[in-house]
Amino acid sequence: MKQIKFGIAGYGKMGRIREESILNSTNAKLMSIYEVSDYSHNDKSTVQCNSFDELLKTDIDAVIVSAYVSVAADYAIRALNSGKHVFCEKPPSMTFKEMQEIIKAEKKANKVLKYGFNHRFHHSVMEAKKVIDSGDLGKILWMRGVYGKAGSIDFNDNWRNYKNYSGGGILMDQGIHMLDLFRYFSDSEFRCLNAHLTTLFWNIECEDNAFLTLKNKNNIVATLHSSATQWRHKFLLEMEFENGYINLDGILSSTRSYAPETMTIGRREFEDITFAMGKPKESTTYYEYDESWDLELEEFINAIYGINPIKNGTSNDSLEIMKLVDFIYKISKVNSKQGLNDN
Repeated sequence: MKQIKFGIAGYGKMGRIREESILNSTNAKLMSIYEVSDYSHNDKSTVQCNSFDELLKTDIDAVIVSAYVSVAADYAIRALNSGKHVFCEKPPSMTFKEMQEIIKAEKKANKVLKYGFNHRFHHSVMEAKKVIDSGDLGKILWMRGVYGKAGSIDFNDNWRNYKNYSGGGILMDQGIHMLDLFRYFSDSEFRCLNAHLTTLFWNIECEDNAFLTLKNKNNIVATLHSSATQWRHKFLLEMEFENGYINLDGILSSTRSYAPETMTIGRREFEDITFAMGKPKESTTYYEYDESWDLELEEFINAIYGINPIKNGTSNDSLEIMKLVDFIYKISKVNSKQGLNDN
């Protein structure tokens, strides 16, 4: 099969990560780049474009959108309308309404559209999904997620903290991954019961902490704390089932600041009086490699080839996520007006 020719719109941190995955694939080739800021690129055969329109006119089959969230919907729609397949980073759009417009373009273009919720492709997450789907632990009772980072010395000036570029703060940046995993593991949609979005430390216009309580139609309750004041980086997803539990603790990244990545499985043990309640036997698996970026690209390319459709990071996944995110911000705003939030 012929190589899929890629153009990258947005050559910051994520654009460079996606470039590496393209270079790792025998089925992909990078043809062109568009970036608004000054940058250098070693491969002179890669066309360096001066506009997004110029990128679309290069010899490419697909576009990776890794630019500001404020232009993500516009770029995705224009790329689809020009007959290109699209792989877009999360957050997928600024609003639910923008996602609706993207899906209209997707249906009209009949091209592959995928969104980058790469956590689904971490080995701990994939293994946990297999255990859950086997039914061995029974039904999910509740989920509790914590996803936090420490920010950085220049965090106040980071583009992600300007609403006109990012659409929101830590919820849109990191919390959205946990919202996606709640949906992924439960195979259902959640509604927001309560939301407290606040700025506790950083001098930014967006939230640096998000506290959420969610519930789905199966009465699964999920809570999330997404934070930019977690001075020791933390990823933890606890899931309690009828017959036991799964804890996903840590997630591998380029800095390994959330490492190690582990999955712990335990089973409830109180039927037999000889067992000490609350201290079940556990098994913990450690994961050493993060192949999520490459596996995501592989799914996208296979969908273009017609081998398999997109199963992770579909446009519907993104639509439902943005519907929930919009409602979370709305509830938090209402709470703020009623004096229940700090700001």
